[in-house]
Amino acid sequence: MSQTLILASASPVRTEMLQRANVPHEVSVARIDEETIKAALLAEDASPRDIADTLAEMKARKVSDRNPEALVLGCDQVLDHRGQLLSKPTSPEHAVAQIKSLAGDRHSLLSAAVIVEGGKPIWRHVGQVRLRMREASDIYIEDYVTRNWDSIRQSVGGYKLEEEGVRLFSGIEGDYFNVLGLPLLELLNYLTLRGNLPA
Repeated sequence: MSQTLILASASPVRTEMLQRANVPHEVSVARIDEETIKAALLAEDASPRDIADTLAEMKARKVSDRNPEALVLGCDQVLDHRGQLLSKPTSPEHAVAQIKSLAGDRHSLLSAAVIVEGGKPIWRHVGQVRLRMREASDIYIEDYVTRNWDSIRQSVGGYKLEEEGVRLFSGIEGDYFNVLGLPLLELLNYLTLRGNLPA
């Protein structure tokens, strides 16, 4: 790759996705006050899609300010359940409550990615996946959270589909990469067409 790609995310899953796709990149974590920004956007009735997109762009801009010559990839993922935005659980009890609220119903995961160069966005995409969670007993949900808390504490909705969390679901519609938090195919297509990845 002729131009450095910087991932403005602390997510080990996103880094692994890029590594497995053989995309050379560096990591520089963007420090922004996500909760304050999210609260302000919600107060303005912003859609979940716009919230994910805005947070991804702000992360990329922050890192781009320090690296104007690089391509900076900012990412964010939100969970939309009947118009309500769910975030990363703050405690095991919070995770249990989130999963119980989702059980037996549909929700969407929105994964936003924005590339910024020289402080300006040059590409963006928001991928969406619709998921149906099965009915599950309170005991199973509580045991699931106890067994997996260290892993799921950084996941919106309190589950990881790539691990035991898959047992909570009865159906998924959409691109699995978006479940993991990155619209990977669209990103790779863009970088290839731009000439940053060999065709």
